[in-house]
Amino acid sequence: MTTLLDKKRTIELLKKLVETPSPSGYTEKVMKLIMQELDDIGVSHRQTNKGAVIATIEGADKKRHRLLTAHTDTLGAMVKEIKNDGRLKLAMVGGFNWNAVEGEYCLIHTAGGKEVRGTILMHQTTVHVYKNAGTAERSADNIEVRIDEKVTDAAGTRALGIEVGDFVSFDPRFEATDSGFIKSRHLDDKASTALLLELVRSLQEEGIVLPHTTHFYISNNEEIGYGGNSNIPEETVEYIAVDMGAIGDGQTSDEYTVSICAKDSSGPYHYALTQHLTGLCKEGSIPFKLDIYPHYGSDASAAIRAGFDVKHALFGPGIESSHALERTHIDSLTATAQLLRAYVTSAMMD
Repeated sequence: MTTLLDKKRTIELLKKLVETPSPSGYTEKVMKLIMQELDDIGVSHRQTNKGAVIATIEGADKKRHRLLTAHTDTLGAMVKEIKNDGRLKLAMVGGFNWNAVEGEYCLIHTAGGKEVRGTILMHQTTVHVYKNAGTAERSADNIEVRIDEKVTDAAGTRALGIEVGDFVSFDPRFEATDSGFIKSRHLDDKASTALLLELVRSLQEEGIVLPHTTHFYISNNEEIGYGGNSNIPEETVEYIAVDMGAIGDGQTSDEYTVSICAKDSSGPYHYALTQHLTGLCKEGSIPFKLDIYPHYGSDASAAIRAGFDVKHALFGPGIESSHALERTHIDSLTATAQLLRAYVTSAMMD
C-alpha cells in the first residue's frame, strides 16, 4: 500500500497540537485550533456543549454512518493549595504517576489569562539538605511547583493572579529525530488527532466519495473518563476509537506498526469489526499488531457503557512510555494512516 501520509505536514501539525496546552477541563485553545484546521480544509463541523468538535463527510450511504474519534485533551494538574512559602500543591488531572512529571517545566494558567512559568519538584529535592531526597515518597504531599517569580509567601503568589483551581500544563518537549522517532508528552492522543485531521484533509483534496457518511469526533474529556460518548448521531453503526497502543512487557504492540486492540479493561471489543480491521491490514500489507491492554479504557468503551448501540473497535499508533515521556515512530503513524484510509473507504460489514 502507498504511504498516504504527508509526513512533514503531519509532524508539523502534531507539534502544533502538543505545544498547545490542553489538560482535561482546559481545552478551549486547542479546540479552536482544530476548528481552524477544519475551516482550512473546508469540512463542515460543529462544537458540542461540552466543547468537543464533530466534522462530517457525507458518503454514498446516508443511512448507516461511521464515527471515528480521537481525543485532544491531555494529562495535567490543578492548583490544590498555595503553601505558606508561596509554592503550589497540585491535584492530578488524569491518571499518571508523580515521578513521571518530577523535574518538568510547567505553565500555571490563571483565571485572568496570565501564564506563569514554574518547575514541578519534590519538596525534598536538595540533596545537601534533605537526607531522604532520593527515597521520599513521590506523592501529592511532597510534589510542589516552584514558581519562576520573586515570591516567598502565599500572598505574593496570589498577587500574581494564581489561585486554587488554576490549571497547570506540562511542557511537552517535542522533538522529531532524523531516525524517524517523535518524542513528546501528550502523543496520547494528539498523534491520533493529527492523523484524523490529515485523513480528512487528504479525502477532501482527492475528492474521494466515502461509501458511508462518516463523522470525525475530536473529544476533549477522554483522560477523565467521558469523551466521545455524547452527541453520537443516531445513524452511527460503527464506532472507532483512534488511540494509542500500549507498549510494555507482555504486549505485542511496538513503535513501528498500527496497534489493534482486541480487549482492554472494559472487556472485548466487537469481534467482527476487529477482525474486519485485521483483514484490511492483511489485504493492504499494512504492518499491524493485535494486542490486549490490561489497564486501559477508550472513548469507544465509554460509549458502550453509556448504552449506545454501536459496533466498537480501537486502533492507533504504538506509544512507548504512555502517560510519561512518550515516543513513537513515523512508521507507526504511517501504518495507522494506512489503516484509517483503508477502513473509511471499505464497505461496511453486513
